[in-house]
Amino acid sequence: MKPKVMVGMSGGIDSSMVAILLQQAGYEVEGVYMKLHDKAGYHEANFAKVQNVAEHLGIKAHFVDLSEDFRAEVYDYFVSAYKDGLTPNPCVACNRTIKFGKMIEFAQSQGAQFVATGHYVRCDGRAIYEGVDKTKDQSYFLAQIDKSVLPKLLFPLGDWLKEDVKLHAKKYDFLSSISSSKESLEICFVEDTYIDVLKEHMKIDSDGEVLNTKGEVVGTHKGYMHYTVGKRRGFFVNGAHDPHFVLELKPETNQIIVGKKEELEVSSVELKELSLFDSVGDTIECQVKVRYRTQAVPATVKINGNEAQIILHESVFGVAKGQVAALYDGEKLLGGGVIV
Repeated sequence: MKPKVMVGMSGGIDSSMVAILLQQAGYEVEGVYMKLHDKAGYHEANFAKVQNVAEHLGIKAHFVDLSEDFRAEVYDYFVSAYKDGLTPNPCVACNRTIKFGKMIEFAQSQGAQFVATGHYVRCDGRAIYEGVDKTKDQSYFLAQIDKSVLPKLLFPLGDWLKEDVKLHAKKYDFLSSISSSKESLEICFVEDTYIDVLKEHMKIDSDGEVLNTKGEVVGTHKGYMHYTVGKRRGFFVNGAHDPHFVLELKPETNQIIVGKKEELEVSSVELKELSLFDSVGDTIECQVKVRYRTQAVPATVKINGNEAQIILHESVFGVAKGQVAALYDGEKLLGGGVIV
């Protein structure tokens, strides 16, 4: 009897190739499209692509509406975090609660032993590793998934280069309509900028004061929610000759603190909600990514329950509260926590 795998299918080339590769590898494959938000026309178009691929492969395609769960676990968190002056990471939250939470529950309800997605990561059932294609590696976004799901996960694209996936897809005529389509959005419910989402829920334009690190008023800005740590435009500093960057947000007073680039430099980071895949000691030596698309730097991590202090051996710039710090041992993902 073939092992059964539920493939999370978005209508894109990566997840379609996952379904093809797993079927060729001898799995009984079914696909599931997850409706996560209410963007008009978005899901109808994507599910039609999923159905087309499923029809050619002779597999079942499920449509599951998880929009209420997504709103509660991801969307509302995204909005409230920015309101609180934080920089959230909705993709990490979605992977933890939806893709490798609710999707696994659905897969099990359909008798599937495994779940697969088009993530460019590797998993051996016990640990997660960076994908071979370092330009596409998505391990950072899996830093907080529950370790209990690891034995159920399959990531066929972890050993592939993106360019080879595209090339291989050209062998299948029924993929021609999607192989040339644009890449999916990094945050699926954000069309252009996060500000467009926030202004649907609250007033974001409210002139406020710009402070220096001494607490002195040195300029004006158009509303704290327009800024994230590290941003260098969109505010005014009296008589400034050098570039200034946002260092901190003060939502309670609608103020932002700015400084020169060297003031963005950080050598230690505090974490909460730490989630690790393995039991480790109180202190570990590892590498840390303080945000996606940044170089991992060596660090000493002192762990206290689900909190940690990270002492960076190399300083980093623009660390934002609310973002996730992912911990690595070489290519192996150890876990991650939320920066406070």
